[in-house]
Amino acid sequence: MSYLQKGNSMIRRTTAAKGLALAAVLSLGLTACASSDDGSGDSTEGGGGSSEPLKIGTILPVTGTLAFLGPPEIAGVGLAIDDINAAGGVLGNDVTVEWGDSGDSTDLSVASSTATDLIGKGVSVAIGAASSAVSLGVVDQFAEASVMQISPANTAADLSGYGEFFARTAPPDTVQGPAHADLIMGDGHCKVGFLVQNEAYGNGLRDYIQEALEAGGCEAVYGGNGEGHEFAPGETNFGAQVTDLLAQKPDAISIVAFEETTAIVNELVSQGWDFNGTTYFVDGNLSNYGEDFDPGTLEGVQGTLPGAQADEAFRDQLTTWYSENESGELEDFSYSAESYDATVLAALAAVKGEATDGATISQNIRAVSGAEGGTEVKTFEEGVKALEAGDEIHYVGKSGIGPLNESNDPTSAFIGIYKYGADNTYTFERQIEGKIEE
Repeated sequence: MSYLQKGNSMIRRTTAAKGLALAAVLSLGLTACASSDDGSGDSTEGGGGSSEPLKIGTILPVTGTLAFLGPPEIAGVGLAIDDINAAGGVLGNDVTVEWGDSGDSTDLSVASSTATDLIGKGVSVAIGAASSAVSLGVVDQFAEASVMQISPANTAADLSGYGEFFARTAPPDTVQGPAHADLIMGDGHCKVGFLVQNEAYGNGLRDYIQEALEAGGCEAVYGGNGEGHEFAPGETNFGAQVTDLLAQKPDAISIVAFEETTAIVNELVSQGWDFNGTTYFVDGNLSNYGEDFDPGTLEGVQGTLPGAQADEAFRDQLTTWYSENESGELEDFSYSAESYDATVLAALAAVKGEATDGATISQNIRAVSGAEGGTEVKTFEEGVKALEAGDEIHYVGKSGIGPLNESNDPTSAFIGIYKYGADNTYTFERQIEGKIEE
């Protein structure tokens, strides 16, 4: 365990192994509670909830197939907490954080143990998970403890309107799916093969891509809904699937997967697939592969990623925070802005409700996101000043999302389009804004 001192804020990181061991003890000896208060505040304006310092937990991927998303998400949360505390904290107290590992959908016991641990430690808010399937495995656990869960990366439509204790700062697949399909069709492709992992995220995103393709007069020639071609998360052998897919003579392939993508690419290479301008990734596998493949392997591959492109100043801040606190180099920025915004929204909701318990945050998060209109604010500090002046606020954060709707989904969001070069790393091409249909 290491302790990282940042100003007046003590940030504690627990290793995955120690976190799991502690969670096992907590599950036997601790009662689940969201805070020292019973979380029963019933007003969006000072509901008589907890006055304890706000404690935020994370359930983000330190291990597993989405571990590449952990560093930027962790940096986003950590930087936001530092900024909040530099501005005076929440209701006069510094915000503290309990770090936790989500693992992935191949072993949901990791996330369950982390949720037990965070609840036992009295967090009011849990930022995460990255995987929609993981969130579906713990969302009820958090809700029963009146802990507000805010995901910076979940996109599965199954989570829209799931409950009052779940919100997200990433758009659902109803936005990314059509954007991904438009990218494929815009490149002149109309016979698309899918390689899809068999869980909520993979199936859901594939369905929305396929629906948009078919609406455009195109077809899924392999791996479509109902065909039974999905693979289990963690699969490593794709020889038979790639053979069957290529036999259908697709003019494009969309890969909806996580870490399994490395094995998929290697199999496609061995069977002679030309990736340039014909292959498409999504947020789950849009990663810098560097020397994982021979130079030029991924050249011309494109991918879609929900969220606005982080500007240079914000990237520099994230990089500095990660270097100082994690002693590493931040190489990816996926969902960093959404993680930052999730943390700030939680803090502003506590300020508006004048309490730090999960119920109060749940009751006020839509309002501070701009659901009721109000003064636009770009920082936590600006938001606090406006709230203290009696104004409604619309927090315009780093990710560029619109106010949360009644399903606690952002009403609009950007989808970034990225392209791989000869070095097997991706660069930003452009972004489009999508609206979320009610």
